[in-house]
Amino acid sequence: MWIDTHCHLDAPEFGAEDLVERERARALGVGLCVYPAVERANFAAVRELAHRTGDAYALGIHPLLVPRAGPEDLQALAAELERCADDPRLVAVGEIGLDFFVPELCTPALRERQWQCYREQLRLAQRHGLPVILHVRRSADWLLKGLREAAARGRPVAGGIAHAFNGSAQQAQALLALGFKLGFGGAATFDSARQLRQSWVSLPPEALVLETDAPDMPPYWCYVNAALRAAGQPQGRNSPAELPRIGAELAGLRGLSATALAELTTTNALAALPRLAALLT
Repeated sequence: MWIDTHCHLDAPEFGAEDLVERERARALGVGLCVYPAVERANFAAVRELAHRTGDAYALGIHPLLVPRAGPEDLQALAAELERCADDPRLVAVGEIGLDFFVPELCTPALRERQWQCYREQLRLAQRHGLPVILHVRRSADWLLKGLREAAARGRPVAGGIAHAFNGSAQQAQALLALGFKLGFGGAATFDSARQLRQSWVSLPPEALVLETDAPDMPPYWCYVNAALRAAGQPQGRNSPAELPRIGAELAGLRGLSATALAELTTTNALAALPRLAALLT
């Protein structure tokens, strides 16, 4: 069985095909998906989708959407986490984090807003004893700073997953020491992604989980290059149904069978997001 630890099946790119894509993935062996929220407006959507499909969800405010989020959005997140505290399908606070890659988010004012929003969401995760799903783009050191500050307040964040990890070996080890797993997906299927693929093969096996980030982060067989997009061909849409093939491609890099990697990454996903285990019974 495969677990897609990060999938935005509620995204508009899927439209009315969301349940069709989920069933296609299930038929290929994807036993569970985790649907992270990205803003207040889709808290209800990810929760309802998880209940319809028998999957899991997380609640949080994505750093890319911090510019349009205010204090009332954090208050709404706090209220929703409280209301859903006993929902077994709520498995994490996420997608949260910091994005220092997008130029518009790198002004001093928006870096500070991201930082404050991230810290507050870590506090909420601490309050509820939930792991977190982290968005990491050129921000691993700052994310680690926030996690260490949280631990210094007396109660460490309960681990989680660093989604689409592409940091250094030192950053990886620091996240692992704090109880995190590292998410890999379609980007690692490209031969040109040498550093990412090196991370995939060199990290300890207990560090690894799989994800699609669907509809984004397509593997090479779904990717449409810039020239074709300019000619009018739409970008390929990633799907949780691609996870088994992504897993098979990445298993080969580590000299494993697809079955062995599915077992390994499922075990790791259950360790990162412990509430998932109850959904398998």
